[in-house]
Amino acid sequence: MQIQVKVEDREVREGLRELRRRGANLRPVMLEIGEIVRTSVERNFAAGGRPDRWEKSRRVKKEGGQTLSDTARLRRSFTVEAGNDRVAVGTNVIYAAIHHFGGKTPARVITAKNGKALFWPGARHPVRSVNHPGSRIPARPFLTVQDEDWTRINNAVGRHLLER
Repeated sequence: MQIQVKVEDREVREGLRELRRRGANLRPVMLEIGEIVRTSVERNFAAGGRPDRWEKSRRVKKEGGQTLSDTARLRRSFTVEAGNDRVAVGTNVIYAAIHHFGGKTPARVITAKNGKALFWPGARHPVRSVNHPGSRIPARPFLTVQDEDWTRINNAVGRHLLER
């Protein structure tokens, strides 16, 4: 007795070829992932920190407004750079790192500009310069990927690789 089995795998081979073709150019999905993360960073700023709220800044406690959004320079500075096998979301704002990770600014001398005096209530005036001891800046992590972002990222990868 002889048994013959014929495997019709044409569709499987075509599917694998298509998967290989789509996997050869990942830049579009990397760009989409970057935009997902950049949008999440915007939502982190809008919420004042996610999943945990940021400690309010002295300015916000005194004047109101939003922490890390006085001029919105940092908030609007995030860019996305995508390659075939990587994506980078970041900012070139120099003070971003200390606000994200927290820390202490170095001690420094603050000097009046243009020969003018510094002023604050209670000081013996005129004051030309003052030794500033540095400031403690609490961590306010804004460049974070939230749990719901991972679902969107996984869906984007699946769409890129599998949808025809």
